[in-house]
Amino acid sequence: MHDLILTFTGGLGVALILGYISHRLGLSPIVGYLLAGIVVSPHTPGYVADRHLAEQMAHIGVILLMFGVGLHFHFKELLAVKRIAVPGAIVQSAVATLLSMLVMRAFGWSWTQGAIFGMAIAVASTVVLTRILVDHKHLHTPVGHIAIGWLVVEDIFTVFVLVLIPAIFGGEATGAGAITMALVWTTLKIGALVAFTFVVGGWAIPRLLTGIARTGSHELFTLAILVLALGIAMGAAKFFGVSMELGAFLAGMVVGRSEFSNRAATDALPMKDAFAVLFFVSVGMLFDFKGLLADPWLALATIGIVIVAKPLAAIIITSVLGYPLKTALSVGAVLAQIGEFSFIVATLGMQYKLVEEKAFNALVATAIVSITLAPLFYKSVEPIERWVAKRPALWRFLNRRVVGGPAAEEGDGIHRRAVVVGYGPVGQTVVRLLKDNGFSPVIVEMNVDTVRELNAAGEKAQYGDASHPATLHAAGTEKADILVLSASSVNMGCEVIKEARSLNPKIRVVARTSYLKEADELLAAGANAVFSGEGEVALSMTESILGSFGATPEQIERESERIRRELFAQAG
Repeated sequence: MHDLILTFTGGLGVALILGYISHRLGLSPIVGYLLAGIVVSPHTPGYVADRHLAEQMAHIGVILLMFGVGLHFHFKELLAVKRIAVPGAIVQSAVATLLSMLVMRAFGWSWTQGAIFGMAIAVASTVVLTRILVDHKHLHTPVGHIAIGWLVVEDIFTVFVLVLIPAIFGGEATGAGAITMALVWTTLKIGALVAFTFVVGGWAIPRLLTGIARTGSHELFTLAILVLALGIAMGAAKFFGVSMELGAFLAGMVVGRSEFSNRAATDALPMKDAFAVLFFVSVGMLFDFKGLLADPWLALATIGIVIVAKPLAAIIITSVLGYPLKTALSVGAVLAQIGEFSFIVATLGMQYKLVEEKAFNALVATAIVSITLAPLFYKSVEPIERWVAKRPALWRFLNRRVVGGPAAEEGDGIHRRAVVVGYGPVGQTVVRLLKDNGFSPVIVEMNVDTVRELNAAGEKAQYGDASHPATLHAAGTEKADILVLSASSVNMGCEVIKEARSLNPKIRVVARTSYLKEADELLAAGANAVFSGEGEVALSMTESILGSFGATPEQIERESERIRRELFAQAG
């Protein structure tokens, strides 16, 4: 127990320090986590963490990571960019795999080892890619949609690789016939697992989570998600003989299809970040710097494939398919790195002696270099585009196949959007008035039964806590014109306003509170106008009294305006 606590605390503590330093330097914190693993490894002096304990805890992080990937996997998003994402991911993965096979063969290893290593470096990091797009506010742009769709296709390939490696190399399958039978048998088991998860799990999981949600307990909901992710992952391995990663991925897809997807992401999955950090720390612990210096050529070749060949392949295929130069450069830059899935594949390959220690060492070095450089590549896209634009002949050549904006987003015909938090009596009235005046409102509500009733009635309703960015994003806050807080909790209101402002600085925010003294806090948080229950009662009473004693409409209006100035805090 002492070793467990020491490893957990020491690994996370060093990761915190180096992750913070990496972030302050403008790099991905993942670089710091990998370096933390190197610091606490047996290859460096000082404190040495227990690698086996770190790996066991890291495996929980991998399962939760795969659950999160499944949670956010939506076929409709993939279908929206299938024209570029599917061929692009196939071509880029094929280029990385074939080059790796040639490189590994040149170093004296087999074609099979080269193929597994190539599949490991073919997939980019979800964490790094998303962070780059978010930092540049490009996540919800055409470039962001293409990059995410591309990455989803790569993730699907990787899931199949994780399933097929044990099936092919984990048994007695040595001949072509035996391998074929292993593939067929594995396919049948995967089909059975998918059917069981979506038929039985699709019926049982939403009902289980509905019962838990109705308790109002955040702890029980968090526990339920954790049990589902780990339980289905373990069941997949125990009863269906496939990887726990695939089971977790499917469990995430089932939850993601329900109204609980955003709450699962915001309330329950943050714990995956701590375990995911330990995953990177455990990877860094395997890095042998002395071994790299003794034989650096494999690492240099791998780095070349990841930061030169992969982005170049992405740029070429994107341009060939008729996308503008800026889109091609952006997609190539954001995919010029490797991360968590690469290590998952390589770690599994090491278990079956398909990836040697030298190759894994090269993989860690490549991850550190590529994760460090990818944000810098992305920042260089606009300067490169400006440089090309100054050369008309080159510009026309590189944009010659653009077919009128295939990457452009199509409008939905809605010019005014609103997000309404809370659907009590005030929220219901506001929604009705907004719809009568040409707005398309999306309702955010914590009562799961209310959300279901609204969706069944054709309304747009989102279940979740509005103080979480993921819930506001799912409600479309980035594109909304106005945010209405019809609930009266000032603490939650301030958090919602701050998160909404970070997603959409131009959004107008109108808030409600019970007490006048709370209005200043909401205004300070960024609200444009705040209405208080106390103030409205005082105003209504004054208007009633004046009217009953014969005051003229002009007198009542003048006095009402004076009361508003005195009682109501408004801005803008």
